[in-house]
Amino acid sequence: MSKKRSVKATSSGIGFGVVLAIVISWSVNKSILWAILHGIFGWFYVIYYVIKY
Repeated sequence: MSKKRSVKATSSGIGFGVVLAIVISWSVNKSILWAILHGIFGWFYVIYYVIKY
């Protein structure tokens, strides 16, 4: 049963990282192409944004 919980938490975390990257990208660049690209990279872009700004 705990395995199901960890899988659900992992998929939620990945989804949140993608959404967060898209929102940050859109607020900075106002470009749908950049938002899609940064959404693909997900948490990597979020971490980059935190370090850069």
